[in-house]
Amino acid sequence: MNMKDIHKNMCNDMRDDERDGMVGGMCDEMRAATGTPAIFRRLRLSVALAAMLTLSACAHRFDTTHPDVPLPATWAEASPGEAQLQRDWWRGFDSTELSGLIDEALAGSPDLRIALERVTQAEIAARSAGASLFPLITLSADTGTGSVKPGGVNDAGWSKRESSGAGLAIDYEVDLWGRVAAQASGARASLDATRYDLETARLTLTTGVANAYFQVLALRMRLQIAQNNLAIAEKLFNIVEARYRYGAASALDVSRQRSTVLAQRATILPLQVQERQAVSALAILLGRQPQALQVAGQDLDALTVPAVGAGLPSTLLLRRPDLASAEAQLYAADANVAAARAALLPTITLSGTAGSSSAALLSLTDPAYSIGIAASIVRTLFDGDRLGQQVELNESSRRQLVESYRSAIHSALKEVDDALGNAERNRNQEQAQVEIREEAQRALQLSELRYREGADDLNSLLDAQRTLFSAEDQLAQQRLLRLTGTTDLFKALGGGWSRPTVQQ
Repeated sequence: MNMKDIHKNMCNDMRDDERDGMVGGMCDEMRAATGTPAIFRRLRLSVALAAMLTLSACAHRFDTTHPDVPLPATWAEASPGEAQLQRDWWRGFDSTELSGLIDEALAGSPDLRIALERVTQAEIAARSAGASLFPLITLSADTGTGSVKPGGVNDAGWSKRESSGAGLAIDYEVDLWGRVAAQASGARASLDATRYDLETARLTLTTGVANAYFQVLALRMRLQIAQNNLAIAEKLFNIVEARYRYGAASALDVSRQRSTVLAQRATILPLQVQERQAVSALAILLGRQPQALQVAGQDLDALTVPAVGAGLPSTLLLRRPDLASAEAQLYAADANVAAARAALLPTITLSGTAGSSSAALLSLTDPAYSIGIAASIVRTLFDGDRLGQQVELNESSRRQLVESYRSAIHSALKEVDDALGNAERNRNQEQAQVEIREEAQRALQLSELRYREGADDLNSLLDAQRTLFSAEDQLAQQRLLRLTGTTDLFKALGGGWSRPTVQQ
């Protein structure tokens, strides 16, 4: 679009009442001014020059840092499965309630909305930085009236003066050294980092909801075990008390079994409190009031534990959003260094102006036209080495980000190996604990039978009770560890996310 079209569109967009009076006169005169062939040719030349320089600046490239971080060929721990980790990995637990809770959290979590607003802010900042690559075009209009009185003794009295004018100005910084382009690239890289941070927040939220849900079910399972064990202890107390009445047991036996009943009853209240607090914590993750959430699930054993493949360590950089964010931040640091170095060089600016003025109020009748094109170059001679120190500061920040990126990769590799090892050990420990629980149940049954027949004393019965109570509680906790260890593995592998193929 040329200058004539700009003026034409601006005037055509005005309402009918705005075209009257001063504004209408300005539009008429501006049409005449932009229609002047010589003026139009000069403006077209300046705009073409600015556009050419813009394209050359956009093509500017700068050196980027690529840290050399060696990756292992395989994992130290074995992978629990071969299936590929999916984006909606939580559906592999075969829990409709869990899937519904995570879907609700993704839709209404305040933490996720905060991360999304950060992305929006980064998008605005990137657009703002990119706008600096284009010329700044301003339109101005003025009108005024006043009175002037000469200072001489014999001069006449006050004389009235009126004026109106309209002008168009174009300013453009020639980005020969790539400073503006580097700033725009850095803003885009920061935007990418913020988007990856959003994915990290999403992964943290989904694993957090899953672990909180598992915690609620585990506490309910332990609470149910405690209540069942209390019932067993009360039943055995009745047996001891009956034997005491018939003289087959001592008062000490009654007292010791009563202590077992009281101790088992005392374990219930803390579990109830922990269960309520776990539900409240889950509600916070969902963005609900802590008092408003009701969880229907009761049994951890109803959940399926999915098994997925870990893939190769070399692909981890493409599957972890936090690593992608660290790499994007490093790219932004490279852009900041390039921009700081370019700021040491001269700044070249092109400007063009066109206008018309008239010695009339609210009208541009019989106007005088003006046009001007200028170029300026500015070089800082002394600033106390402020620009040089800014280069050093940005270079130091880049070196810091290089080490942070390297450390993040090493931590990610450790997290995956730890999670793989924990997944296998938790599975084996759960199977072993199931066998321990079954043997403890059998031992209690035999001990109860022998006590009824008088073949064993109360000590054997008490030991069998404590062993069974502990084995069942440990089994519930071990089941929880296996489930949370699975979500830790999914999180360490990136939660099924993969970095987009189109990068900086």
